[in-house]
Amino acid sequence: MRAASRIRRLIHEVDPAVVDTWKWRGVPVWEHSGILCTGETDKVAVTLTFAKGAALPDPKGLFNASLEGIYATAFKALIRAAIARKRAAKPPAAAARAKASQRSA
Repeated sequence: MRAASRIRRLIHEVDPAVVDTWKWRGVPVWEHSGILCTGETDKVAVTLTFAKGAALPDPKGLFNASLEGIYATAFKALIRAAIARKRAAKPPAAAARAKASQRSA
């Protein structure tokens, strides 16, 4: 499927550290410090669902666009915003371990 390949390529251009996984009976999932987005596919379209998508800036209206309406620059900006949100929401591993040890003490 060309649309899914294009989306994957754009995501990895933004950050090659994004991990591709498959969950929930074959749904493609892109992860970086947690789920960034999922890609549900059917015969005619790929629908992306972003974790906490309503909190992401979408100045070009990509959340309501078809593939023809996706501009690479705007899509990459959306992916960068999703990655930044995930990084900000996840405490570093050392900080998480310190909090856990404080609770158990």
